[in-house]
Amino acid sequence: MFPKNKETNKQEKLSALFGKNVFSLKDLRETLPKSVYAALSDQMNGRKMLEKSVADAVAHAAKVWAIERGATHFTHWFQPLTNGTAEKHDSFLTLKYSSEGGNLTMEAMDSFSGSQLMQAEPDASSFPNGGMRTTFEARGYTVWDTTSPMFLREGPHGTKILYIPSIFISYKGDAMDEKTILLRSCDAISKSTVELLSMIGDDSTKRVHVTLGTEQEFFLVDRQMYSLRPDLKLASRTLFGAVPPKHQQLEDHYFGRIPSKVLAALSEAELELWKLGVPLKTRHNEVAPQQFEMAPIFEEASVAVDHNLLTMEILHKVAHRYGLKALFHEKPFLGVNGSGKHCNWSLLTDSGKNLLDPTEQPEENLAFLVILASVLLGLKRHSGLLSAAIASASNEHRLGANEAPPSIISAFLGAQLTEVVRSIVESRPPQLKSHSRSISVGCKKIDVKIAHLPEISRDATDRNRTSPFAFTGNKFEFRAVGSSQSPSFPVSMVNVATAAAMEEIIAMLKAKAGSKGIASKADVMTVVKEVLVEADSVCFEGDNYSAAWVAEATKRGLPMPKNAPEAFKFLLTSQNRAVLSEKLQVCMPDELISRYNVLCEKYVKDLLIESKTMHMLAMQQILPASCKYQKELAACVSAKADVMKLSEEESFEKSTLDKLSSCSAKLMIVLSKLNKAIKEVEEHAHSEKGAELASMKLKPLMEEARVQLDDIESNMADEHYPLPKYCEMLFF
Repeated sequence: MFPKNKETNKQEKLSALFGKNVFSLKDLRETLPKSVYAALSDQMNGRKMLEKSVADAVAHAAKVWAIERGATHFTHWFQPLTNGTAEKHDSFLTLKYSSEGGNLTMEAMDSFSGSQLMQAEPDASSFPNGGMRTTFEARGYTVWDTTSPMFLREGPHGTKILYIPSIFISYKGDAMDEKTILLRSCDAISKSTVELLSMIGDDSTKRVHVTLGTEQEFFLVDRQMYSLRPDLKLASRTLFGAVPPKHQQLEDHYFGRIPSKVLAALSEAELELWKLGVPLKTRHNEVAPQQFEMAPIFEEASVAVDHNLLTMEILHKVAHRYGLKALFHEKPFLGVNGSGKHCNWSLLTDSGKNLLDPTEQPEENLAFLVILASVLLGLKRHSGLLSAAIASASNEHRLGANEAPPSIISAFLGAQLTEVVRSIVESRPPQLKSHSRSISVGCKKIDVKIAHLPEISRDATDRNRTSPFAFTGNKFEFRAVGSSQSPSFPVSMVNVATAAAMEEIIAMLKAKAGSKGIASKADVMTVVKEVLVEADSVCFEGDNYSAAWVAEATKRGLPMPKNAPEAFKFLLTSQNRAVLSEKLQVCMPDELISRYNVLCEKYVKDLLIESKTMHMLAMQQILPASCKYQKELAACVSAKADVMKLSEEESFEKSTLDKLSSCSAKLMIVLSKLNKAIKEVEEHAHSEKGAELASMKLKPLMEEARVQLDDIESNMADEHYPLPKYCEMLFF
């Protein structure tokens, strides 16, 4: 499967394949005149608008490059508020009309103009918009995001399609997608970080990039089994299903041998993604059976988001070829670990310096300390934004369980960095004590006590898998993001919270610096100390799953949303509105209301789909199958009683019959209540009240119905049960 060099017949190097289907900056530099490339570079760096002549030149170069490789169509590829992507294909074909001898003639041509490259027009009323658009206001625009490279994907019959990463805005210019908000937030934090660094004497940094690496978890199940589970097809998760005797309790799946069919599928997906410039680095088994993870090297955030969504799309497509189905729902199977999307976030200067690298002496690294203080203060002030960004009907099943952190937003720093923070707060030199002996903060070696093995390097901090926002050496890992989510909004809210805190710290430093303009080291450390003292309540080094932490977080006054609708409301607090709309202008007032409405509507719709699907399957498949089996059991009970002269109460069949009869009766009562609740929620499906009702009424009734459904499954003969069970799906 791995391509070979035609001349040498040897396998091509991965580095030669990487980005093969990407119209990269190198391609642009080689195909464009120097002046045009310089103008495009200035536009990409935010220094000037893109002129039509430059757009025309880029479009021509892209067309030639794409058509030479077999492209017949192009598409503006964008990210509506659906956690997925959207595309509309247009061919390069155009007709040139002319008059010849009084007759109208036409000539077919391949054409692609700068105007076609820069924007297109999809229907803006058919995507989630939270009331921002109506059905009769349909015009919207996709606009080329010049910072994300164009690429080719396979089309039908050996053709290819040119993909143009884009933003999506309404006729009035309002953001109707995930990417516009992300790009604004990246610009906002870059501006704030540059100003903050200048206050401590760094006047060389002109731009700061948000970097992101997304660890994508997912399940791969047999496609035939999947096709026989309508709940998986309609709701993306199993709405019922008894946990099998064996699942993950032996802890033997994590990092185990990847099954052959799965390895083949992942390898093919990797090959396609490498050609698309996605820098995938890692693949492995995850904790639950049939659960896996793929993770890339970090990139600039907007490109990393594009690549994460591409990864999900390619995994879905390639899995199909191998008779598999990729499941990205946060909790497709009750009783085993769910899936997340760990977002590894950091800040990188235009000179390549990672601002979250503590170096050997973090207590002396002023840039690191002010950035760290900004992150912690941002979490303290605006943790609600992060809670809202990760909240959904699907992620509710995962958050707070053994595989994911709770919805209480806190930061883990690790023993060494915590000691550095404590030493600053207490105005003393840092010293770390471990195992009753003193270790300097910079110590990074471990003696493994095996003679023929060398000392090994140790990271500056340990990991805490229970923390929602953990420092992991030179970055923060936002572990609470759901696997099916686009990472755009969660990362945007991290950017916003941090940038807002930076603005506060800049004001504090300016007050200290006065007319000097640059704060002294003593002034910087004074401000850092003040901020760290205030932000201390958001730092927690222990077990986030424990009841003790919930009690402690309550004392600290940390927000603890009980469900997604509660979390969504954090977007509309006066403090968060001011930051999002006024100070940073990342999400304008109408856009913010729209986003809130979209989140509420999606929550309601998800739960309505789930509850209706559960009701349908229970009534049309589970209960009829159970009744049929009960009828057979009843006949068997009667026959045995006549032949063997046994009391009906002494037979296995009678015991099973009683259990099934009881479960069926209880299930019918719950289904009746569920049906009434569905109708009530539907009346408020497009409102905030609908989300609250769905959480308050539909969820408990579905959980109650599931108990009876799982009991019915456990008591029915396998040949009579109409759907594939967990054993079959997780151990195919």
